[in-house]
Amino acid sequence: MVTVWQQPLPPTYACLSDAELGLRIAAAKRSLGNRLIILGHHYQQDAIIRLADFVGDSFELSQKAAAQKDIEFVIFCGVHFMAESADILTPAQVKIVLPDLGAGCSMADMANLEQTLECWDQLREVCPEQTIVPITYMNSSAAIKAFVGRHDGAVCTSSNCASVLKWALAGGADDGAADGKAKILFFPDQHLGRNTAYAMGYSLDSMVVWDPAEELGGHDPERIALADFVLWKGQCSVHQLFRPEHVDQVRANYPDMKVIVHPECRWDVVQKSDQVGSTAYIVKQISQAPPGSQWAVGTEVHLVNRLAKQHPDQKIIVLSDCQCLCTTMYRIDLAHLCWVIENLAQGTVVNQIKVDAETRRWAVLALDRMLAIGRKAAAEPSASSAITVD
Repeated sequence: MVTVWQQPLPPTYACLSDAELGLRIAAAKRSLGNRLIILGHHYQQDAIIRLADFVGDSFELSQKAAAQKDIEFVIFCGVHFMAESADILTPAQVKIVLPDLGAGCSMADMANLEQTLECWDQLREVCPEQTIVPITYMNSSAAIKAFVGRHDGAVCTSSNCASVLKWALAGGADDGAADGKAKILFFPDQHLGRNTAYAMGYSLDSMVVWDPAEELGGHDPERIALADFVLWKGQCSVHQLFRPEHVDQVRANYPDMKVIVHPECRWDVVQKSDQVGSTAYIVKQISQAPPGSQWAVGTEVHLVNRLAKQHPDQKIIVLSDCQCLCTTMYRIDLAHLCWVIENLAQGTVVNQIKVDAETRRWAVLALDRMLAIGRKAAAEPSASSAITVD
């Protein structure tokens, strides 16, 4: 894969005020008409969100793009893996643009293909009689999604992780696991894997954390063979910042306040919380709560602040006073958005994100498996996007 770096913005964009940038973006957008849509991830700044045609979580936005008819361009105000997913799901003629190529995801970067292949070979050698099913979180590169597709696994989101793990433990696409179960290799977020598996009734002793910098992930062969879950040593730089003492402080200062957190948070934070669920789940719970409700929210600060503005009849605070900010997402600003959209209006495509055909083919297979699992799970009466905390 060829690495392409973000080129410096022309100096003129640095001299423009936010108001001027907004006007120029709006003008370029009007000139492109229905040839273009702008996608804004929940963690974006308000100035970007106001200009987006659709706002949501990463996979939801990629699906929105895929559902549009006759569009030519998608500007994805998110991070690199999200733009890759949009390119995978949209027709080949649709061009996906990321305003700043420096907007990556530290979690996705924690699992590269070379390390994954090495891990896979070692697991197969140590556990030759076991069925190993790879599951990757949506927050991963297209190359990792393709690896999963090639090896009878699936992608998952924070909303459907439990359903995908249940499918994998029954053998996954291979469906040939001895005694009806299999070993799961889960990456790149150890916390989502741990929290979901624990909520499903699996003990922490049934899980090992694979450190790609260590031989056999830092474990002896016997320990790996006994584990039901091999969790990649990766985490979200934002959700990792929330700690158990933050929950304790909220309990002490606001006795009537509920704590709701994302499952990318640490296990001990999840155990102390009242509710745990995906970004969509958090938004839904707060939106449906009655006036006077109080929430401490353990997720990215831009979303928390936006929820507080949208629901002034409730008290909504971020769980921690630390700057729980997605710094790479923050790279997407009005200046970069203005630069890419004005280039599009002038007939030039800059910062296009394109996944090669072979990677795309296998990644689509992994995503299709996830969607098939989701359709089956949706028919079950217990289907939920939340993790239950005892």
